[in-house]
Amino acid sequence: MEQQKTGKFIAEMRKEQGLTQRELAEKLMISDKTVSKWECGNGLPEISLMLPLCEILKISVNELLTGKRLQSSEYKKNAEDNLMKLINEKEHAKRSLWLGIIAFIPAFLAGITLIMIAGYFDLEVWQRIVLIVIAVLTIAAGLTVAVVLEVHSGAFECANCGKRFMPKMGAYLAGLHTATRRYLKCPYCGQSSMCIRRFSLHEETEEEK
Repeated sequence: MEQQKTGKFIAEMRKEQGLTQRELAEKLMISDKTVSKWECGNGLPEISLMLPLCEILKISVNELLTGKRLQSSEYKKNAEDNLMKLINEKEHAKRSLWLGIIAFIPAFLAGITLIMIAGYFDLEVWQRIVLIVIAVLTIAAGLTVAVVLEVHSGAFECANCGKRFMPKMGAYLAGLHTATRRYLKCPYCGQSSMCIRRFSLHEETEEEK
């Protein structure tokens, strides 16, 4: 996405819908300064805001990614280009998920090793305490990295309305989960359900499948 081109397109579509920057910001529950930043070409919408932004501006994700209205003759070509971006996004999400797992395992093993050393070897009390503290911090650091990478490794699809969204960190950590699902509240329909993990925020269109 080219920031300047996308920003100008967002501004044009906002005005076409008869919205001010503040009104658009209120619909997206963000500040009008953020909208102004997009339109000036100094930033791009976060992934979690792209779908609701497109719905408000009455454009497709392909058009937002391209930065212009697409005619039927252009749509297929741009859909193909954006499909490649979607594939890359999915691959990046999968890599992030695996990196999180890879980061946690050695940290966990190192922490357990330190705890075993503190428990089995003849050490001073303060030495045991130091080793246990280091072990806990090591495991916590590995877990933090894993969670952060996992949260940003895609999106979740609501079981009720089918919309995809990226949860906030607090909701993600608090949600009951299985290997592929997590109990979350959908920001679109407001219902809580066991949402399924997807490796892309964007749903594939028929042209992209």
